[in-house]
Amino acid sequence: MVGLRPVEYGDGECTVEVEVKEAHLNAGGVAHGGLHATLLDTALGGALLSLVRPEEWCATAEIVVSYIRPSTEGMTLTANGKVVKRGKSIAHMEGEIRDSEGRLIATAKGTWAIWKVD
Repeated sequence: MVGLRPVEYGDGECTVEVEVKEAHLNAGGVAHGGLHATLLDTALGGALLSLVRPEEWCATAEIVVSYIRPSTEGMTLTANGKVVKRGKSIAHMEGEIRDSEGRLIATAKGTWAIWKVD
């Protein structure tokens, strides 16, 4: 629905991208912050998923997004997420979004819960 595309995945890192469409724009004509948050949540969560074992699962416990500059229709945004530290039941993540010119659009830090699946 959002149009995210996986780019790379593995070894505690994940990269996803999206092209900003008209449907992503807010009333001010720039991409809604929810698009950036979704992109970052997906990249950070994907990075952790590359490390969880088959008997485990994880979910976002907290994510903090800092919006640096706006993005507009037609831009391609790339989000990179990585695991900073993974423990038994919690992981710390960080990531960023850049546009195709390499400009920083947003950053994120987050905490993910990890648990055993019954």
